Amino acid sequence: MKVQGKIVRASVISLLLLGTAFLISWFAEDEVPLNRIRVIIDSDTNNELDDQHAIAYMLFNSHFFSVEGITVNRTSSGGSIEDHVVEAYRVIILCAQRPYTDVYRGASGNYSEIVKHINAPRFDGEEAVNFIIKRAKIKSQEKLVLLAVGKLTNIALALKKDPSIAANIKIVWLGSNYPDPGEYNLINDTSAVSAILETDVEFEIVTVRLNKPTGTGAVIAYVDDINEKMPGKGPKISHPVAGRHSKLFTNFGDYSLSLFKLFPGGGDPKGRSFYDVAAIAILKNSSWGKRVEIPVPQILPDGRWVDNSQVENSRKIVIWEQFEKEEIMQDFYNSMDNYVLPNHNIAPAQNR
Repeated sequence: MKVQGKIVRASVISLLLLGTAFLISWFAEDEVPLNRIRVIIDSDTNNELDDQHAIAYMLFNSHFFSVEGITVNRTSSGGSIEDHVVEAYRVIILCAQRPYTDVYRGASGNYSEIVKHINAPRFDGEEAVNFIIKRAKIKSQEKLVLLAVGKLTNIALALKKDPSIAANIKIVWLGSNYPDPGEYNLINDTSAVSAILETDVEFEIVTVRLNKPTGTGAVIAYVDDINEKMPGKGPKISHPVAGRHSKLFTNFGDYSLSLFKLFPGGGDPKGRSFYDVAAIAILKNSSWGKRVEIPVPQILPDGRWVDNSQVENSRKIVIWEQFEKEEIMQDFYNSMDNYVLPNHNIAPAQNR
């Protein structure tokens, strides 16, 4: 029997909170400026560890960002879609943002499989897709930023179901080794990337380029720095939250240490690339990366890019590269020390 999303979500929250009460021991005193960037984070949250740190980084920068929700999707690592939902809630709670931020269940399958059912009463990923469309239709002077740090399935489906939202959104995607082929977020759904490239929507790609100095793969969180800087960081919550392997946590910093023990990375010194954090950083400060406009390329099903610069096409997309890794990591750690949460008088997410 298929269980409705709200019922499952309520059960998830109860398990994470180990009860129904949840008291937050700290809130920011300052009023949050109204001119914040509206963002939906689209994430495969349970995949490794950079997604969790990216979500915390954005939530702790509420003077820059207004996070309207988190949509999740399932990729080839990280378990079921429910595992991604649970992990996203875990981070939200550890960042003291329940009930102000909510999670919406997205696609388990790929765009090419799901799009045939997009007009059916129920389809894979409908909760996230419908949420994206709803928020994109909110009247605003600024575009809604869809920050995708996983595959692009949910966003491609939303654009297909309601093409009118294209004028109201900007997609910033952490993905690809452009112009080289491959990369995890890309190969998990090349059909979604292709669908977005064929849509007249503002689209920016924050390149990965693992093992090259020009992509976000070069923005590294070293294990020694995490061990030194992260213990106890973030607001304290009064009811502990169970982590991935049942250990209890009362702040995000301690959970960060646990994640790095699960995924310690390699190299000398040992560390892991903070791809997703870098994608948020260039939204916060565009000088931390190099912005390059290119004609819209083509992506083949095998993940290879085709240069369309010789084709008459006035549409451009943006490629981000050459990231200021020291500045980005310094700002990440500074945000952990000097986090800014939304004023606690903001209406809870379900009432917006």
